[in-house]
Amino acid sequence: MSVRVKICGVTSVADALHAVECGVDLIGLNFYPRSPRCVTLPIAQSIRAAIPTHIQCVGVFVNAAREHIATLVEQVPLNVIQFHGDETVTEIHGWPCPIIKAMRIPADGTIPMLDNVPSTYLLLDTHRPGRYGGTGEVFAWDAAAALPQAVRQRLLLAGGLTPDNVAAAVRTVRPWAVDVASGVESTPGQKNPEKVRAFITNAKTA
Repeated sequence: MSVRVKICGVTSVADALHAVECGVDLIGLNFYPRSPRCVTLPIAQSIRAAIPTHIQCVGVFVNAAREHIATLVEQVPLNVIQFHGDETVTEIHGWPCPIIKAMRIPADGTIPMLDNVPSTYLLLDTHRPGRYGGTGEVFAWDAAAALPQAVRQRLLLAGGLTPDNVAAAVRTVRPWAVDVASGVESTPGQKNPEKVRAFITNAKTA
């Protein structure tokens, strides 16, 4: 099966539907207030209602209160929770849906211990001090490529991916999915239709 593709930071129904038309597998909705891609509950609900039910809708949170996350899981509704902050093992445990835990990787590609992360999936993103994702910067993929196959089968690769480099990333790492936000945008939060189509095509044909 070809790699799955997650388009993250979607902020409009039009962008979501275009991604679906291009073959996206997961749509990421950002609920981090400091992000330029943050969406309100009504917008999130309109996107979820517009896309087919087989498309996984992922809520992205950064150090959010458990009650707030639980409310959005129910009211949007969300299929998957992505923890993209400094959440503890306790905070990411005990949810009724699949969990993605983001790990911020330095530019040299050094990967922290993953054995004690109780999540369904792991997302590797580039570390930049003071930033929780959306850096548009690539980390060295060699360490990720060297991870055991069992780990890579639940791995989402992110960090500086674009239509131009995603095929090489897929061939190098062979992750479960690739994840992109800024790499397919015209401006923060506004997806570029041509870049979205090229990214999905290039990823899935790698």
